[in-house]
Amino acid sequence: MSFTIAIIGRPNVGKSTLFNRLVGQKLALVDDEPGVTRDRREGQARLGDLEFTVIDTAGLDEGARGSLIARMQEQTETAIDLADALMFVIDARAGLTPNDRAFADFARRANKPVVLLANKSEGKHGEIGAMESYALGLGDPVQISAEHGEGMGELYDALAALMPEPQEETEEPDDEEMSEEYLAQRPIRVAVVGRPNAGKSTLINHLLGEERLLTSAEAGTTRDSIAVEINWQGRDFRVFDTAGLRRRSRIEEKLEKLSVADALRAVRFAEVVVMMMDAQHRFEEQDLRIADLIEREGRAIVFAVNKWDLMERKPHLISALRSDADHWLPQVKGAPIVAVSGLMGEGIDRLMKAIEDAYAVWNKRVSTAALNRWFEQAIQANPPPAVSGRRLKLNYITQTKARPPSFVLFCSRADAVPQSYLRYLTNSLREAFELPGTPIRITLREKANPFAHKRKRPS
Repeated sequence: MSFTIAIIGRPNVGKSTLFNRLVGQKLALVDDEPGVTRDRREGQARLGDLEFTVIDTAGLDEGARGSLIARMQEQTETAIDLADALMFVIDARAGLTPNDRAFADFARRANKPVVLLANKSEGKHGEIGAMESYALGLGDPVQISAEHGEGMGELYDALAALMPEPQEETEEPDDEEMSEEYLAQRPIRVAVVGRPNAGKSTLINHLLGEERLLTSAEAGTTRDSIAVEINWQGRDFRVFDTAGLRRRSRIEEKLEKLSVADALRAVRFAEVVVMMMDAQHRFEEQDLRIADLIEREGRAIVFAVNKWDLMERKPHLISALRSDADHWLPQVKGAPIVAVSGLMGEGIDRLMKAIEDAYAVWNKRVSTAALNRWFEQAIQANPPPAVSGRRLKLNYITQTKARPPSFVLFCSRADAVPQSYLRYLTNSLREAFELPGTPIRITLREKANPFAHKRKRPS
């Protein structure tokens, strides 16, 4: 099991900046506003030849029992329990504060190895604050600048003294090299997206069986895209909770813009995206925009209609949902649609099965022979139209890759094939090879003319 280190400290001392530097990506949101981080976030960190799991946490702060701040601190306490060691971060420029002293006692009571980090130590003011940190009784401070990368060598030495010998790990193959056996074993990457307050975090908490993610009746509780590992009936999933996506015109605060950008990154990283809607306000304009974004990114999509426990049960209501989905989103016709209640746990089994099925379709490959038998029948049933008095000649089709299913159609005049005819071929492909809901890509390519380079003989 990977060695785990939790980054702790009061708000706005640079914990998320250090987390991003250690994982080598801007995964955690960073802003001058205190309290940006709410849920704990895990990442795979590397420092030299040291590899370990690092946990970014909310700033240690005091709050009334049951309040959002108090529940943020509970998340931090959980991270400390999970960790093998702690990195206690202070702001060297600000010097020691009463909160630093109080939470240094908290770190000592955890009975875990502690590395004291004096962040923002660049310059004379940082030097003075770093010297003050000796008063915490946590040993010699490591002076760093997480933003500028200073002091990473000293941090390496401090961590190397705590960690076991590094072990070599096998590299994950590229998508094109993945065998069916490997795909069946690796975790399915799932992003849960939707408008604010659709119940995304509540659903994931029910899947985990614990209050892993902060939830609140207030919209916008989730800021970072948090990844959690879930095993459901023997199948592993890596699920990303994301911030709610509002219309661009309504996004004004810088922090919300960062949250939305983080959610979009989660969609691009995912293989299956669960599009969550409120059962009482389904298929609104923003829902359609989000679904269209998922299709354009080429990800498998599953619709989850949440808060189903609040709905009056009527006959044929599910059929009406299916009809609405196909009407408003023909580009992902046939995508699974599941009624769920994240709070009550209703429909969870059906949702997880729909995710597995959507993933299988997204990875599907069709043989060239079967494709061209279908192609001949599709052209006979509906021949391509004549353009400018000349009939289009479509030669043959082949699948170039899966994830999502992508095809190349060889023809005589690629720029003249109407979009309406491509839609006909796409819908026919879906029906013939059972590709419901998944994005389908058809690229047109002109077949080379073997006589194009031959010179005319002189008369």
